[in-house]
Amino acid sequence: MANIKGGRAARKRDRQNEKARKRNSVCKAKLHDAHKKLFKAADAGSKEEAEKKFKEFVSGLDKAAKKGIISKNTADRKKSRAQLKLNKMNAAAAAEAK
Repeated sequence: MANIKGGRAARKRDRQNEKARKRNSVCKAKLHDAHKKLFKAADAGSKEEAEKKFKEFVSGLDKAAKKGIISKNTADRKKSRAQLKLNKMNAAAAAEAK
């Protein structure tokens, strides 16, 4: 907040913020796409593909949390919900097999 008048330091900070915003939005978009692909595979019932997509999704969440793009609790919550979705899919498949 010290660089309110728009001096050289404020302009530099604006450039840095813009670069970080672009990096973060790309990462969030990849997470969103991975989430959609995971849930689509789980809804379709393809176990192998869903597990593969789950690993990719969790890896992306961990990387984003490590970089500070999303908070650790948000990453944990999303991982938990994705795992619940896989568990329900597996339970439904087991029930059909009986």
